[in-house]
Amino acid sequence: MQRRDFAVVLATALPTAFAASPALAHGRPDDGRLPQRMLESLAEELDDRRTAASLVPHLHDVGFDWRPEAAFLGRLDFLLAFGFGNRPPAGGGDPAKVLPEPGPVNEELADTVARIHRRREVPVYAQWEIARFLKEKHRLTDVISIEPVTAPDGTITYLSTDGVAAQVAEARRDLPGGIGTAGVVGFRDHIKRCVQTARDRGITAYAPHGFEMPHTYDPQSGQAWTRRRDLYLVHDMAAQWQVVRQKLITHAYPNG
Repeated sequence: MQRRDFAVVLATALPTAFAASPALAHGRPDDGRLPQRMLESLAEELDDRRTAASLVPHLHDVGFDWRPEAAFLGRLDFLLAFGFGNRPPAGGGDPAKVLPEPGPVNEELADTVARIHRRREVPVYAQWEIARFLKEKHRLTDVISIEPVTAPDGTITYLSTDGVAAQVAEARRDLPGGIGTAGVVGFRDHIKRCVQTARDRGITAYAPHGFEMPHTYDPQSGQAWTRRRDLYLVHDMAAQWQVVRQKLITHAYPNG
């Protein structure tokens, strides 16, 4: 099969996968037709069915499944909220040494956390952009803010999704009941990776069942890849592929 033909298979399915309603984000029937079509097309393109069969599950997961596993609120021991974008410092200054403004998306994420918290009062671990709104706007007191790392010279290093998950895992590791189960809050196109990343850090993590996540992009975001959906999805898929790559290499050659 020509590359353009395989591209048609992908292009036909992508709009449905990316535009799916967030109200259906927890559980979707899969009759297997798309993975099978992908397998047949890729096997012909590569002239190698075995390699195609090993790749298709990853292609399907990264590009065609944006819905994390969800759990009812009663299962959650704490909430874990990941930020999404921010805006440049309101007063200007060196962005390497001046905190940006949290921005409207993180305010929406904080509003979502507050709605969940009203139904399930558990501790909240939130990236600082969200924590600011939770404390100042919603007056929550059981919020642990995950702050960026500031070097002695004042240089700010912002935590990645993995960096946030790692800090929360470390903070809860020695609790009497262990880390516990997290209800993850994140931007709609980010939350799947948030859940996966938390799990990779040893946290039992789910999206809270029945809650829609914020999904409006901020064109004034200080992070270019969070201004538009088409750009962000490429960014997120690239991040997912990096994790897949490392896991596959480690599994194939555990001793290096």
